[in-house]
Amino acid sequence: MRGRKSRPLRIGPHDASILREIARSRSLPWYQVQRAKIVLLAARRVPNAEIARVVGCGVDTVRAARRRYLADGMRGLRDRPRSGRPPIYDIDVRLRIVATATSTPPEPDSQWTHRSIAEHLADSDGNGISASQVGRILGEADLRPHKIRGWLNRPDDPQFFTRAAGVCDLYLHPPADTVLLSIDEKTAIQAKHRKHPTRPAGRRRPGRREFEYVRHGTVSLIAALNVVNGFVHPKIIDKNNSVTFIDFLTEVNDLVDTDKNIHLIMDNGSSHTSKATRAWLAAHPRITVTYTPKHASWLNIVEIFFSILTRRVLQNAEFTSQAQLAKRILTFITHYDRTAKPFRWTYDGRPLTAT
Repeated sequence: MRGRKSRPLRIGPHDASILREIARSRSLPWYQVQRAKIVLLAARRVPNAEIARVVGCGVDTVRAARRRYLADGMRGLRDRPRSGRPPIYDIDVRLRIVATATSTPPEPDSQWTHRSIAEHLADSDGNGISASQVGRILGEADLRPHKIRGWLNRPDDPQFFTRAAGVCDLYLHPPADTVLLSIDEKTAIQAKHRKHPTRPAGRRRPGRREFEYVRHGTVSLIAALNVVNGFVHPKIIDKNNSVTFIDFLTEVNDLVDTDKNIHLIMDNGSSHTSKATRAWLAAHPRITVTYTPKHASWLNIVEIFFSILTRRVLQNAEFTSQAQLAKRILTFITHYDRTAKPFRWTYDGRPLTAT
């Protein structure tokens, strides 16, 4: 007996390109890859039995894939929607779970858990629901009541964006014949070491670091970053007050050639805005200051350098004394300055982004 002859299968160049990509995929569902291979072979007029042998499926599967492509085109590679099991909990239950998770929990709890939500709903309506089911429903709603992200309110300053744009404009267009410096402090850097040596990473095993550590005090750093060339001038300080800050400004003033002006960018820290500091600045007219808006010290470009310092030196290192920590910081900055480059920034109405 001879089987019924299959209808010819024709695919266009665009579909053929997509089908070949799907057939090579290692991440798509297997049934899509299998159907793509079937359609490609069928377009080459390979018999159904031969296609089934090559792809590794039954002849009925080949026929079904051909029919689906003829009827629905590329959409035929996907499974049709299925009704599935009807939901146990209706929309009202789901809304009550979401409403509970976004409300304030009863005292003394400070946050909801899946179990406490389930118990609360059981008490209120008498219908039981498991904590795991609560978790699944919250997961479908992409709602995670246990997670908190900190944020800082922008002050009620009508000039906030104008002042922020002014700082950005200084980065983009530094004043001529002026040394543009970004100044800030990084305080309370801990000198500490672990009670037991850290074990280095191995094959398929991360490094292991002892939880307990011994503290040896803290070190504070003040730094001025030259916005134009990226050079950093550091100083280890004992106290973070107006006297220390004025001493650092005096040091910076002596380092800069007298034929150039100095423009400082800094935040509104107490030592930066004290009466003593303002009086010293008034006595040195070649120095101009631009303060970042309140709650926007992240606009101060020296913070990027502090982030680099933390990642490359402080994050995983151990120090047995304040002197060792201070020496490591200053040594790193000396090496950093040898290849220092300016940070490049853009500003187009959005927060600053590095380029």
